[in-house]
Amino acid sequence: MVTGGSVLAIVPARGGSKGIPRKNVRDVAGHPLIAYSIAAGLASSRIDRVLVSTDNAEIAEAARAYGAEVPFMRPAELAADDTRDLPVFIHALQWLEERERYRPDVIVHLRPTSPLRRVADIDRAIDLLASDPRADAVRGVCEPFQNPYKMWRIAAGGELVPLLQGEFAEPYNQPHQQLPPVYWQTGYIDVARRTTLVDQGSMTGTRILPLRLDADSWIDIDTPAALDYADFLLRTGRAQVAMPERVVAHGGRSD
Repeated sequence: MVTGGSVLAIVPARGGSKGIPRKNVRDVAGHPLIAYSIAAGLASSRIDRVLVSTDNAEIAEAARAYGAEVPFMRPAELAADDTRDLPVFIHALQWLEERERYRPDVIVHLRPTSPLRRVADIDRAIDLLASDPRADAVRGVCEPFQNPYKMWRIAAGGELVPLLQGEFAEPYNQPHQQLPPVYWQTGYIDVARRTTLVDQGSMTGTRILPLRLDADSWIDIDTPAALDYADFLLRTGRAQVAMPERVVAHGGRSD
């Protein structure tokens, strides 16, 4: 727990994936993709509950089978292609408060598309938030493969325009060692206080602490090739993660 408070992990998993149909329940090294995020949350010594928010019966069945709570089905209007994270999380928090009088102090965001998540990093993120009472959230970041000071936009007239100008001329022609260090948000782990979501209406607030990750320690599955690569890493043991364990027999009920 965090300073005596309750920690809730939420795994948001809608059923309408178009790039990879049925993505969240596709087999990865013998288990549905979503099972890896559930297993990581259950293995964390800091997390009290692991909940899956989904609109899809197949995902709900798989989530329960691997030990997650699925106390409600997400409304269809919160499962569209353009639905943002915040209303999904607010819906879950309001449901828990209204039906169970449960108000977690800290929310851990475990995206199912990051199956290579290390339990130690989850605990480290939660501890980092607890270490700074003024912090609103913690976000996992890594150094990007390319510095945005060397990136461009195409203007209306068709010419290239620097994406960022910075404090010096022509940053795109500078050696990368002389450019300001930047970090990419990985989607690997986010942790926020409940007050950040509910009172500030934000997933991260304004004071966000970085959890620095190695660039090669995570994967975001949004293509079939990434799904195959994660399967390879897990089957060969190259990725060391908390392995999923089915706790409900196939086709069985959790209640």
